[in-house]
Amino acid sequence: MTDQTKTTLLQQLKDRTAVVAVVGLGYVGLPLVVVFGNAGFKVVGIDLDTAKVDSLNRGVSYIQDVPTADVKRLVDAGLLTATTDFSVLRDVQAVSICVPTPLKKTGDPDLSYIINATDELAKYVHAGMVITLESTTYPGTTRELILPRLSECCGLTAGQDFFLAFSPERVDPGRKDWTTLNTPKVVGGITPDCSEVAAAWYSQALKTVIRVSSAEVAEMTKLLENTFRMINIGLVNELALICNRLGVDVWEVIDAAGTKPFGFMKFTPGPGLGGHCIPIDPLYLSWKMKSLNYNARFIELASEINTNMPRFVVSRVQDALNDRSLALKGSRILVLGASYKPDIDDLRESPALDVIGLLMAKGAQVDYHDPYIPTLKHDSWEKVSVPDLKNAIRAVDCVVIVTNHSQYDYAMLLENAKLIVDTRNALGNAGRESDKVVRL
Repeated sequence: MTDQTKTTLLQQLKDRTAVVAVVGLGYVGLPLVVVFGNAGFKVVGIDLDTAKVDSLNRGVSYIQDVPTADVKRLVDAGLLTATTDFSVLRDVQAVSICVPTPLKKTGDPDLSYIINATDELAKYVHAGMVITLESTTYPGTTRELILPRLSECCGLTAGQDFFLAFSPERVDPGRKDWTTLNTPKVVGGITPDCSEVAAAWYSQALKTVIRVSSAEVAEMTKLLENTFRMINIGLVNELALICNRLGVDVWEVIDAAGTKPFGFMKFTPGPGLGGHCIPIDPLYLSWKMKSLNYNARFIELASEINTNMPRFVVSRVQDALNDRSLALKGSRILVLGASYKPDIDDLRESPALDVIGLLMAKGAQVDYHDPYIPTLKHDSWEKVSVPDLKNAIRAVDCVVIVTNHSQYDYAMLLENAKLIVDTRNALGNAGRESDKVVRL
């Protein structure tokens, strides 16, 4: 009977008669919905945010990387619906969980979104269902947290009656070359049969699927990817601090090192880490290792360096103003760019929020501009992007480039600003040669 369950489900996935549900319709979930819909699956999106659900049911996208035309086409074809009601899972054969996994203020993982989604799913889990977790978390979560919740409620056995796996998301907002469709997908199951079924499911919609031996390997793979980036960014951020003490141009050093054709991978410093993955995911691993009496020293040190970069930026602004006989307190500052990386509207963990807050705490009058972020609300303050960028640049004592959006006219900025602190090397050689530009 169990072999028949697996055979039937594999056939449903192959001929696309299986109904797919994606739980969590954000930056990860919505692109996945579109990919499955484009492959011919009927997809149900589940989210507690009624605004997202209503928007999708009208055929309107709210994610920059997902065109409204793609959503509307799937809705009109009857391949996409959205709901807040988990009971639709009764008639679903494949479920992907794509909910947030933030950190608590104490630095511990906040698994409440995963737990709540799993508990709702557990009410409707049935034989002949494949379930994957895509939310980044610590190794062991799928087996230790999700599996018991699903098994105990219904008496079903993973690998026989239903199939459970972990498949880490690899979404990089704003990218056009690597998307959900063509980025290789790692899949690891609770059992070999779970891996087989989950891989077979994703293979119907994605171009490349890579099976690994277990859910723990898949979970660790994601953490390695982002820990690698976090530590290397921490290294180059510390290099920026060192070069500042030595009076050496860190950007020139990096460019020179980048000419080596082997043994060097170029990373660049910045005002701090942003996005949901790199600042947060490695700390899941660090937290897990503490429970095993191991201190992940590289992770902790890199996190400390990266977390302090906004303070270093503010110190550079303060020093640059002092060199011009101006105090930071009372000075007018314009922060250019608020999203965590160029050309997107994603504010998650953006260092701009810390830079603005720290400048204000020191008495500066701070405005900001971002073509993708019309309003900012953080902690106790709220701001609106300045409407006239050129006039704002002329009016302030210092412009701080935090996010180097490609649509900014940097020649205009250089011509009109009194002082610029460039944390992204956005001005390049022109900034190196100008006495009004201070680089990170």
